[in-house]
Amino acid sequence: MNGPKWIPALIIITVFQLISFAQVIFTEAGTNIMALVVLTIFMILEWVYAIVSTAVLKTNSPALEFLAFFLTGISLAIVTTRGSNTLLTQFIAVIIGFVLFLLMLRMIANVDRAEKFRYPMAGIGIALLVFGLIFAKNTNGAYNWVQFGGFSFQPSELVKIAFIFVGAATLEKIQTTKNIRNYALFAVVCVALLFLMRDLGTALIFFFTFVILAFMRSGDSRTILFSILAAAMAAVLVVLVKKNYVMNRFATYRHIWETPYGSGMQQTRVLTYSVSGGFLGMGIGQGKLRNIFAATEDLVFGVVCEEWGLIIGFLVAMSYVIIFIHSMRNAKGSRSAFYSIASCAAGALLLFQASLNIFGVTDFLPLTGVTLPFVSKGGSSTVSCWGLLAFIKAADNRTWEGGRS
Repeated sequence: MNGPKWIPALIIITVFQLISFAQVIFTEAGTNIMALVVLTIFMILEWVYAIVSTAVLKTNSPALEFLAFFLTGISLAIVTTRGSNTLLTQFIAVIIGFVLFLLMLRMIANVDRAEKFRYPMAGIGIALLVFGLIFAKNTNGAYNWVQFGGFSFQPSELVKIAFIFVGAATLEKIQTTKNIRNYALFAVVCVALLFLMRDLGTALIFFFTFVILAFMRSGDSRTILFSILAAAMAAVLVVLVKKNYVMNRFATYRHIWETPYGSGMQQTRVLTYSVSGGFLGMGIGQGKLRNIFAATEDLVFGVVCEEWGLIIGFLVAMSYVIIFIHSMRNAKGSRSAFYSIASCAAGALLLFQASLNIFGVTDFLPLTGVTLPFVSKGGSSTVSCWGLLAFIKAADNRTWEGGRS
């Protein structure tokens, strides 16, 4: 999909976005000028980036970024119905995330230079979690949101980038298990802090990512088994120490229809409303699920299925599978183990997080409250996802054909 071959794909995405955005710009209440300006700028950004990256910088096809643009466009359309301020906040997060994507590509273009940031990134990651533990307020049972006036962010989302960066940089060269132990210590500290913050969903994501990183470098199934057993022991300890909190979080799993107006309300509504839109959806802003608590965050996949239809819902779910496949393909021929490790870990993290969200709200898995990458409302999550995408992009050798170093 080099050169002009990417144009048909972006045209399809643009047409889809025009149809979606028109529904939230031109409403019965009149024309939403803020939405018109913001969403137009977003579509222009897509085209400018595609043209500059392929025609000017001579890099590889922006197919990976197109998937992110597709998912991000859905997010912007959803939050538009929440008000202009919400849309503007989310759009600013998209811009920050996209700039971070470009900056990270530049930073990790030289592996030797990137490795020098290993310890600073580890320090920043732990510092962010400690900061969150101290200053975060209790939000739905977890201490993961830090607020400053009208501004808030989730430190653990940003630490995902540091977690993979440190892991890939630490395990990149040395063939022994020494570096795995060193990284394991960093991982244990991060996961322990997340447990103290009661952010169990993110802790599970971090542990899963650690297992991927450790296995990729060691190839030792015994290392993985030891890690899983250690995690199981830690989980038992958490249940014993915070029994009431953990049991309350998982009490409704597979029993949501027993309390459809209580603790099972969110998931029963997702299962009911998500199929009510049929294959083509009820129209953006016309769904009933958006009136349920956390509709645009934890339950956003149900909103997509209800308002866009099951076809788009399926395409959204498949986007994460394609991103993961892309990360694995890039890793095979990557010019450095750093890129290979980081790419696979980032792709697996995004897919695993998406699975926790999609299968959690539909009651196939316990509801953990994690966001749907690129789609859920939330600036921290959006910035984090774009940062993780840089690891996958960097693993493709064609990314550097333009001569960047």
